[in-house]
Amino acid sequence: MEYARTHINPTINGEAANELVASYVSMRSLGISDKRITATTRQLESMIRLSEAHARMRFSEFVEIEDVREAGRLMREAIKSSAMDPRTGKIDMGLLEDGGGMGVAGRKLREDMRREVLKLLEGSGGTRGIKWNEVVRSLGSQSSIRVDAAEFGEVVKELEREGIVIVVGERERRVIRRLEGA
Repeated sequence: MEYARTHINPTINGEAANELVASYVSMRSLGISDKRITATTRQLESMIRLSEAHARMRFSEFVEIEDVREAGRLMREAIKSSAMDPRTGKIDMGLLEDGGGMGVAGRKLREDMRREVLKLLEGSGGTRGIKWNEVVRSLGSQSSIRVDAAEFGEVVKELEREGIVIVVGERERRVIRRLEGA
């Protein structure tokens, strides 16, 4: 393998180049219907490197269509396993790009939860606050999606970091209060 790595530098022939373009366009078109990015230039660069590596493994001086097809298959599998949003079943490159593993659907869900928490606090007189469990129960009754306790906790922590709310008490006695002037 060391020999191949140091002595073989495959070049991409015309048919393989056309196949690379077709594979990349195919990957990009997966998200067109719902305006999601499903492939970036990084994925194209990766496909090129994988194609060259596959040709190198065959000790070939040229990247051929079979090398590109294998690179495309590897890329599709990698994207499926790392960028598939489990809530929607769709490819969401945002899961890879933001580093936090949260895609478009997750960010929207958090924003919706945040908005509803603030509405509930406004409706309760704000600074008096609402019990943590009541907020979770209320959110759950408004949504067809189960309220994830960890997600809810992150939303409240974010509101605390921004100086909008404060959480007092512990465990089942926790109360979320809106800070005055926030």
